Amino acid sequence: MSLLQLLIISLVQGITEWLPISSSGHILLVADYFALEGRDEYLINAMAHIGTLMAVLLYFWRDVGRAFAGGVSLLLAPRREVPANADRRLAMNILASLPIAVMVIGAYEVLLPEDLKQSMRSVWVVAATSILFGIALWLADSRGGSQRSEADMTVRDAVLIGATQAIAALLPGTSRSGITMTTARALGFERTEAARFSMLIGAPLLAAVGGYAILQLAGADAASGIATLQDGLIVASLSFVSGIVSIWALMTLLRRISFLPFVIYRIALGVGLLIGAPMLGLV
Repeated sequence: MSLLQLLIISLVQGITEWLPISSSGHILLVADYFALEGRDEYLINAMAHIGTLMAVLLYFWRDVGRAFAGGVSLLLAPRREVPANADRRLAMNILASLPIAVMVIGAYEVLLPEDLKQSMRSVWVVAATSILFGIALWLADSRGGSQRSEADMTVRDAVLIGATQAIAALLPGTSRSGITMTTARALGFERTEAARFSMLIGAPLLAAVGGYAILQLAGADAASGIATLQDGLIVASLSFVSGIVSIWALMTLLRRISFLPFVIYRIALGVGLLIGAPMLGLV
């Protein structure tokens, strides 16, 4: 693969993974445009997810450390014996956010026929979900409260926020980070708190997605692709750097403005795809 192709794929993955604009939708469009398939798609997918995972773990290393310490505390001392502190609550909420999404995504991967999955990965789906869930983000952001923080989060909140990740996994263009931030804002969480929790609960799923891509890569025919491990390492490194930058930019912006710029982008992207996809040969 050319360096330009690797650069574009890496930047798209790193920038869009943590912004509420859908990395899966953008990567799908890029993969279609570059005609990536088989082993190449698995390799690039796995390495890109590893890069963006490392980005969020580094940026939120204090929160990751707190969640790990809280998880160890939960494991070693039952809740009834030790009062819940902030670290234990964070660990409980992250764990509570995962089961529904994991079960739905697992059922989707195992039970749905491949042709049905492919039909759901169309440009028209990306266009529709970009617009619809962009409007949902605007409504939640403009009408939701801004008083709640991590200290106010209950297990029920975490379950509701985490469960919406399943929708994003089924419908490209929805945006996992976008729909979880939308739900958090609808529940009254402050913008930066909504974004931070969205990224923290996204890390385990991102690790699972990257691991699944690696398993797919291991079972793929080596002769079916032209991308090399060196190409994959380039993608991982560039995705890591662009991921760090996008997280920093998002958190900085949300301290000053609303989600409106992302809403406008989503709607513009959806409309642009509806109009321009046939001309670009994406359908």
